[in-house]
Amino acid sequence: MLISPISPFFRIGALGLMAISLTNTSQLANADEIAQEFADTGAEDSTVIYPASFFQPYNPISVNDMIDRIPGVSISDGGGGRGLGSGGDLLINGQRLAGKSNSPRDQLRRIAAREVERIEIIRGTSSELAVRGSGQVVNVVLQDADTRASTSVEISSDRHSDGTLQPGASISHSRQTGNFSALFNLQADPQYNREQRLETSYTPGLVPTEIMDESKTRDRMAYEASTVMGYRMGQHRMQLNALYGTSDHPVDSVRQYRNPQTPDVIDHAEREPIDYVKNNWELGGDYELEFDDGSNLLFLFVVNDETDNNIRERFQNDAPQSSDAERKSLYIESNSRTRERIAQSTYSWSLSDVQDMQLGAERAQTILDSSLLIGRDVGTAAPSPQFGNLRPALGLSNLGSSVEEMRYEGFAVHNWTLNDRMTLESSLVYETSEISQSGALNQSRDFQFWRPSIDYRFNITSSLQLRATVARQVQQLSFANFSATANTSDNDKEADAGNPNLVPTQEIRYELTMEYRLPNDAGVVSSRFFMRDLEDQIGRINASSNPDQPVSAAGNIGDAKRWGVYLDGSTRLGILGLPDAILSSSLYLFDSEVTNPILGSTERINGRGRAELGFQHDIVNWNLNYGFDYGHPLNGGERDIEVNTIDQIDNGPSLTMFVSTVLFDDVTFRLESNNTLDEKTCRNRVRYNGSAASGNISEIQNACWGNGQKLALKVRKTF
Repeated sequence: MLISPISPFFRIGALGLMAISLTNTSQLANADEIAQEFADTGAEDSTVIYPASFFQPYNPISVNDMIDRIPGVSISDGGGGRGLGSGGDLLINGQRLAGKSNSPRDQLRRIAAREVERIEIIRGTSSELAVRGSGQVVNVVLQDADTRASTSVEISSDRHSDGTLQPGASISHSRQTGNFSALFNLQADPQYNREQRLETSYTPGLVPTEIMDESKTRDRMAYEASTVMGYRMGQHRMQLNALYGTSDHPVDSVRQYRNPQTPDVIDHAEREPIDYVKNNWELGGDYELEFDDGSNLLFLFVVNDETDNNIRERFQNDAPQSSDAERKSLYIESNSRTRERIAQSTYSWSLSDVQDMQLGAERAQTILDSSLLIGRDVGTAAPSPQFGNLRPALGLSNLGSSVEEMRYEGFAVHNWTLNDRMTLESSLVYETSEISQSGALNQSRDFQFWRPSIDYRFNITSSLQLRATVARQVQQLSFANFSATANTSDNDKEADAGNPNLVPTQEIRYELTMEYRLPNDAGVVSSRFFMRDLEDQIGRINASSNPDQPVSAAGNIGDAKRWGVYLDGSTRLGILGLPDAILSSSLYLFDSEVTNPILGSTERINGRGRAELGFQHDIVNWNLNYGFDYGHPLNGGERDIEVNTIDQIDNGPSLTMFVSTVLFDDVTFRLESNNTLDEKTCRNRVRYNGSAASGNISEIQNACWGNGQKLALKVRKTF
């Protein structure tokens, strides 16, 4: 049952938000302008248009600042997924981003607001769109000028709870000369983090036996350079994206162990330095040809390469009063390199005035090369320099393996305008793939899947839309699960076993969405119900070859179900005399079930949901903007069940606050408070003698950790 003490509060809040929204029809800044723009599109067109003039009173610097002033609009982070997919929910001049590493929100932050002509919120479907399958699509239309240029600069400084200051900076330059356009960006993103953890261990009778204090410091600065270049020539359009990033950094952990009977005395200590080598690059592009009859040919490609290597060493000190007593007890070297090479081509054309068609094909190659070397100070093998001069734990190590997937898919998409208020989009995808492995195991497996989908949309009125979707999907496998990987969540375990026999999870997704856009751009209220039937769900299984050395691995655990509802509301507060304020609230309720193979019990496979409340207010006369975002998780969801441990994790509420102002010559100053409530994550871990199914508890551990509050000052200027 999805029961939480916070649920009634947010239900009352949602009703209040609805009441405010329904009466908020006359006191809105620029409401008449938006209403007129909407009227110009026709009642049968579900696109809402925001001209650039609508945003001028708010002094936006980037497109992100403009998006934040539109109620009910969110943009996904992008990345991940299988291949290039359907393209997400963001278009720029009607074009999708040919890339996976470029975050859509990051792209919008780099585009100056003064270059925007209008922003379109597209709620319908059409083969003319470069993306498909999204609830709504945001299309940012830039000014069509022969020559324009702008440069945006941002400098920042983060102050962490331990007093550490870390600066950051970014510079973006965009330019258009005739048919050529380009955007360049350089960024140094501060990602320092200091985590404090307190863990207490108990006997099965809840007698405390040990207290552990841990301090973990990550000193990271992420550097990134990217560019987007485009060229138009008549019916031809080309675009090229490139990105390079690097974030090599150290992480230092220090643990001190005490006896609860003598908490002022350090019994023993551990030190773990970790050196990370991380870098990635991506190159993507597209070519589009528009024919005289309105048909369209599009070709896209993406090539990327990501390296993620780290060396972790553990030094133990059984006599903390003497530094000479320190000894190396563990060495873990983890290396991985992931490469993707993807190409997609589509051809779209009209069958009639009310029907159009799209045919396409995609080829995707994914390669993961990985290794895991584990050395201990115990064992029978001779010490080896390759294992940090410790004794190799060959039974847990992965001396080198490679996983490669070669996938081909063909797809057809049919759009049918049933009448002036109804559209139906149907698609059929056929994919065939081969996954081959080499290393400790050499094998090759073939897969074939059919993936049909139907998307029905009914504009009951120009403001009220019903969307219904039924789709069969195939989830992307994590190739890291095919081979042994380092365990980073349990200090008593060095590695998790690999499973080379994993198969992709298949699901049938049912969704029903109702969205109501309030009069005069007063806001948006929506509800989305979903249910998912999953086949070959992936979870944790017992992979132990020796009962005395229990090991878990990822594995297919059978059929599962997920269901829930997303309730969202966003409204301007004109009725309260705050026409330039937006209040947003969300309530997400989830449930699920699967039979756990380790315990044989019915368990959840996801959390129970989350409640969110957001507010932002522009005081136009003062050039001031402030607000907050509050989130409250509904804890008590799934348990993390390993072969000999069961974890229950609870997260605390989060609060982010900000205030920004425009001073001097259009210079924006923004002060943010992140993790204002000092949010902490707490975990209850129960360890068992042998399998967790035995119920024979050996130890109970309670731990809480957090990063403390972070203050960030950002100064932005566009030239």
